[in-house]
Amino acid sequence: MLSRRRFVAAAAGAGASIAAPRRAHSQVVGKLTRIIVGFAPGGSSDVTARLLVDQMRGYASTIIIDNRPGAGGRIAVESAKAGAPDGSVLLLSPASMIVLYPHLYKPLGYDPVQDLIAVTTVCAFPFVLSVGPLVPRDVRTLADFIQWCKANPKLASYGTSGAGSMLHFAGMMLARAANFDFTHVPYKGASPALQDLLGGQVASTVGVLGIALPHIQAGNLRALAMTGATRSSFLPDVPTLTEAGFPGLEITEWQGLFVPAKTPPPVVHALNRSVRDALDTAEVKAGLIKLSFEAGGTSPEQFADIVRADIARWEPIVKASGFTPEN
Repeated sequence: MLSRRRFVAAAAGAGASIAAPRRAHSQVVGKLTRIIVGFAPGGSSDVTARLLVDQMRGYASTIIIDNRPGAGGRIAVESAKAGAPDGSVLLLSPASMIVLYPHLYKPLGYDPVQDLIAVTTVCAFPFVLSVGPLVPRDVRTLADFIQWCKANPKLASYGTSGAGSMLHFAGMMLARAANFDFTHVPYKGASPALQDLLGGQVASTVGVLGIALPHIQAGNLRALAMTGATRSSFLPDVPTLTEAGFPGLEITEWQGLFVPAKTPPPVVHALNRSVRDALDTAEVKAGLIKLSFEAGGTSPEQFADIVRADIARWEPIVKASGFTPEN
């Protein structure tokens, strides 16, 4: 569970430790390169990957997005693990698959520390709890929604982009703290979950703000709470979970770039420079702001430290939840 302060400090430290003027890098990989994404097109991971690809022309001759949805993102990580360790196979993954899954799936088809090399953080973001047309219009606050859920337990549901993700745990932790039944409905990506929310098939979703924000602004969805430590500048009237009466329920996720183990260090550091240069462009900055993401940009060493710390941090939370995945 990456704190905003630690994320910003690491990113700033990376800038100080590897400070260098931006320049055009000679092409590192001379063949088709893939960024593997574990979710369907249109989701936040997919959009973030496309932002990077457009600004990483100097890294490889051709970079494509390889969407591998399914198994809550595990298929994508396993595919990256099996990829050639030559810089042509990249993985853009949310934290959940890296720091939560080792505590959830036994056995897991990969070891995130042994089978992958952490290249850099790309961005960090909180989640938003939104409700749709299945929930009456007079439900305007989180307290109202919890009361409605208790009165309508068969309808009390929330969708996310995958079981066993931080999104899933955010809803589970809220339900436990407020003592109400809250059925989780996992989807293969954020877009399908959003469509069912808009269509009244699910009462609410816990997801990234950028995907839901246009529908919130249009009045088709209502945002009830943010999971971050502070309110979002995009929705300044929406309280955090702490402000809504649940102190300590602060969850911020990151997305990071990885490569298969045994990828040569010079390639890893060249990729790190390329991604950090991309993050520094006006186009990527604007794209991340549109998603309400905070840009990353750590060194490989700093990112590896974050991964190890977050794996340790989530272990007691997962054990206390009692959640066991179905597969």
